[in-house]
Amino acid sequence: MKSSQRGSLSRPAATVIAGTVLWFAGITPAQRVYTTADPAHRLEILKRSGGKWVAGQHVAAMGTAAVPVAFAALAREFPRGRARALAGTAATALLAGAPMFVWCLADRGSDIERFAYRKASWWPFTVYAWSHVATLAALAGAFAALPAPRPTRTALALAGTSAASAAVLAATGDIPPFVFYLAEGAAAVVLLRRTPDDGGDAPAPRR
Repeated sequence: MKSSQRGSLSRPAATVIAGTVLWFAGITPAQRVYTTADPAHRLEILKRSGGKWVAGQHVAAMGTAAVPVAFAALAREFPRGRARALAGTAATALLAGAPMFVWCLADRGSDIERFAYRKASWWPFTVYAWSHVATLAALAGAFAALPAPRPTRTALALAGTSAASAAVLAATGDIPPFVFYLAEGAAAVVLLRRTPDDGGDAPAPRR
């Protein structure tokens, strides 16, 4: 019984992690373009990257689409009640925001000069970023509502990341999206290791 309960969470959690890894693989090419201030230099970096940059946008788009679908499957495995409702809210927020970032990625891949000079529309990324803020807040509540012993530290970390991200977004209008994927991937790791006998903050016992 214990192994089946653990398995119901571990499979979709592993899919979340795989989607997160895929997303990170997609944004890896031409990393310096994100930290370079001069637009002409950014364009030069993108031109030198050749097809790697465009291919990376396709890979990142696959990861962007896979993560919310995996979270939707994961939410169905949460215990009935408040935990499942909040996990479903998190998945819904991700599903709503993902197309916005896929739009951004398509724009980045199709017109590197526009991306280098930051002339693209700002609102799709803003919608996408705020959807992740909502996701992290809902996930924090879902973790806090899990049966005792609860993964309280994880819930607090998710809530703190959501609050900090909201503050940065409100102040600057921008935030590195890897912050969201790190937090969500870490939450999936906790669920991957969770058993009925622990709250998810400790490794599963050896059998």
